[in-house]
Amino acid sequence: MAPVTPEKLFEILTKYAHSKGQELNNNLEHTMSIIRGILENERRNGYRGCPCRLNSGDREKDKDIICPCAYKDKDVEEYGSCYCGLYVSHEWNQNPDKRVTVPERRPFDKLFG
Repeated sequence: MAPVTPEKLFEILTKYAHSKGQELNNNLEHTMSIIRGILENERRNGYRGCPCRLNSGDREKDKDIICPCAYKDKDVEEYGSCYCGLYVSHEWNQNPDKRVTVPERRPFDKLFG
């Protein structure tokens, strides 16, 4: 099976985001950079780990940060964006002046454990 291209994953993730009432970040350069990072982590580790977090290479240890991560929905609900800025609310895409930094929700022991 041929590897998924960044463009194909963009299509897949767009459909997924819409099914959840969310969008992908409308900054295409940022979005494609994140998508390429996801695919690089998949090539390197065998799973689509969040490129904005340190992946251990152990799928079980990193299952909470496999994209879409376990924190995405709460982040988008509370801040309008997920931690890496891939998944966002419609309002977030429309109001750049109201964007805030999303804090790390991943427990400390998972960050450095």
